[in-house]
Amino acid sequence: MWREILTTHGGRIAGVAAGVFFGLIYIFTGFWDMLFFALLVWIGYYVGRMKDERSGPVIPWDRLTEWLNGRWRWFK
Repeated sequence: MWREILTTHGGRIAGVAAGVFFGLIYIFTGFWDMLFFALLVWIGYYVGRMKDERSGPVIPWDRLTEWLNGRWRWFK
């Protein structure tokens, strides 16, 4: 059972664990830092979910560069 969970959700688990680890380093200073901790955990979960689903990179660089090239024409 645990092996199946780790193979299907391994990225999410690793992402949340990394967020918790880095968040615990940062959490001991106050309330606003606790909100930053929650943001780190969410980012870790999101990146892990993207890895599990194999849906490509988090930032679609090719689409972004195409949009920027179409938006800003260097030599009109």
